[in-house]
Amino acid sequence: MKYQKRNQAVVLLADGTIFYGKSVGNKLGTAFGEVCFNTGMTGYQEIFTDPSYFGQLMVTTNAHIGNYGTTNSEVESESIKISGLICKNFSYEFSRDAADASLEDFLNKNNLLAVSDIDTRALVSYIRDNGAMNALISTDVDNIEMLKQQLKDIPDMNGLELASKVSTTEPYFVGDESSKLKIAALDLGIKKNILRNFAKRGAYIKVFPYNATFEDLQAWNPDGYFLSNGPGDPEPLESAIQVAKEVIQRDLPLFGICLGHQVIALANGVSTYKMHNGHRGINHPVKNLITGKGEITSQNHGFAVNREEVEAHPDLQITHLHLNDNTVAGLKMKNKNCFSVQYHPEASPGPNDADYLFDDFIKNITK
Repeated sequence: MKYQKRNQAVVLLADGTIFYGKSVGNKLGTAFGEVCFNTGMTGYQEIFTDPSYFGQLMVTTNAHIGNYGTTNSEVESESIKISGLICKNFSYEFSRDAADASLEDFLNKNNLLAVSDIDTRALVSYIRDNGAMNALISTDVDNIEMLKQQLKDIPDMNGLELASKVSTTEPYFVGDESSKLKIAALDLGIKKNILRNFAKRGAYIKVFPYNATFEDLQAWNPDGYFLSNGPGDPEPLESAIQVAKEVIQRDLPLFGICLGHQVIALANGVSTYKMHNGHRGINHPVKNLITGKGEITSQNHGFAVNREEVEAHPDLQITHLHLNDNTVAGLKMKNKNCFSVQYHPEASPGPNDADYLFDDFIKNITK
């Protein structure tokens, strides 16, 4: 292995707690964001490029990161979306034949600050006890007091609108343009694999910017409407909420994933809230209350839908529950062609337990 210059680095939490480590790659400096952790053993490249993670410092709980390199086919957007990476052991060498480059090269190409040699077990345990909070990672270890002052200026994730930071600015198309099945997708931070799942089921998709109006989407004359995943607090997304209201009012086929799920809830007058810690990993257990079956799911969200308000709502039904904490993992409208889930069926983290949701949406469109 080539010699790596390792600079001292710190993780500084908003409450003043500090963890010490070393820098990774060429990038030096400071990066800010909300600190969160993902428990997945694999999938780091998909995590780093997922727009839903925009504005967050990612702690990977797997002890070794980078050992299978990176490949161009395993990205969920055109660039890295996390603010920075925090890990235990960083692998500069990789051993997968299919890899195109090392993770170090991938981070350097995307100008991402990363720190390793952090006691991630202690850090994650601390976050679990004290909740998600703003943090920074920095190689400027001699100016801790200055860093603390800079960290105070970082806005809290609660109330923060971030979809505009990751959404497309112009509409674009995915799939076979000769297809008779057309889906209008509102891009709040959409993942590429969601679009692939629609396309492989024969749909032609037009992806619209986050602030597109219902009239913008309707003008294309789609057969169904989709609200995507994305980062930040759903409550500031007034335009997307209005789109959902318009689609629901006309009883048009509507499907939402993660942030889109939360937007559908808000469109029905159900509130959302910021979780003490979000759900981020690839082994989250969910129970389908309609079929009685369990599903192993991939999840990534820091906000959730108010369960009591859903249960009290005359037009809504909870379809899925997260079995770790009984939060709402899916809902549908009783008298409208509308449903949503709080997890990622496109991720297929080994099991394909949630694949059927795309098929269900297609059936809702074609029935």
